[in-house]
Amino acid sequence: MTLWDTLQQIAGEHGSIVKIAAVVFAVVLVNLAVRLVLGQLRRRARRSHNPWDDAVLEALGRPLRVLAWAIGLLYATRIAFVEGGKKPPSLLDPLQYIVVVAVLAWFLFRLIHNLEAVIVARSAHREEGMDRTTIEAISKLLRLTVVITAALMILQTLGFSISGVLAFGGIGGIAVGFAAKDLLANFFGGLMIYLDRPFATGDWIRSPDREIEGVVEHIGWRLTRIRRFDKRPLYVPNSIFTTIAVENPSRMTNRRIYEHIGIRYEDLEVMPVIVEEVKRMLREHPEIDTRQTLIVNFNRMGDSAVEFMVYTFTKTTDWVRYHEIRQDILLRIADIVARHGAEIPYPTRTLHVDANIRKVKGFSALGS
Repeated sequence: MTLWDTLQQIAGEHGSIVKIAAVVFAVVLVNLAVRLVLGQLRRRARRSHNPWDDAVLEALGRPLRVLAWAIGLLYATRIAFVEGGKKPPSLLDPLQYIVVVAVLAWFLFRLIHNLEAVIVARSAHREEGMDRTTIEAISKLLRLTVVITAALMILQTLGFSISGVLAFGGIGGIAVGFAAKDLLANFFGGLMIYLDRPFATGDWIRSPDREIEGVVEHIGWRLTRIRRFDKRPLYVPNSIFTTIAVENPSRMTNRRIYEHIGIRYEDLEVMPVIVEEVKRMLREHPEIDTRQTLIVNFNRMGDSAVEFMVYTFTKTTDWVRYHEIRQDILLRIADIVARHGAEIPYPTRTLHVDANIRKVKGFSALGS
């Protein structure tokens, strides 16, 4: 007996096992081919300047391999039933359709996430790129649409009526709405944040109504995560933002310097010169925005000093840079005051005593 005759005899006696093994072997080969082809395409995509092909290939890899395994295993199951003389379960056909729909939804879900990352990265290098919060909102809505569409298709495949499901959803939505009103309030609060955009990820915000201040790290559908300046995270329900005022210092156009500088009463005669020189210094300072309000005027007589007001705006909005500029301006003002022979006084009081006050019971008004 030849080798070929031996193989035919084995195939005849164990036909189902051989066929199943052939299907599994074919699936392994398909997965290997997919891995090699996608690997080659990815290497070529990385050498290009187009990020979109990278996003598509990265999203396609795992779903395509899972699809090959799922279809192969379902086909092997069908062979096992047929070779065993049994009718394949009727569930195999819809299950195959469900697998295809689920894998396609998985691919679209991953693709939308990858495209979001690409758009955010490209916008970060442009001065007028898309707002990151808007990109995240659109991405979440698209992914939610993919999941809902896939779920409805799967339900229809399993024999459920889509109209009945939607009608049940409408009736059940009322009950769910009452049971989860806080959750819905947070959801619509997040939606209002995405639509009105009072702040975005990365903004420094604070509220005069609540003890909320820090940098926005993430805006979810239920919670917004804010990183306080002491690095502690603060999780705020989105519904809170519909009832409080929110300041967004990150969107200020300038930062304000507002100071009152005092000199001694004895130096009142040089006040006009000091005020004029300080005003000239501010107008010539490279970091002061002269298009904004600039005021330097003598405006107060205090208990121990006569004071002039300095009111101006810096060009920068950076917190650290602002304090460097403010320090420089205050030092220049102190130098101007000193150059004109004036002094910035300590808080003092002068007591004037009449030298003719009589001594009373051994106590001298002059300090005996």
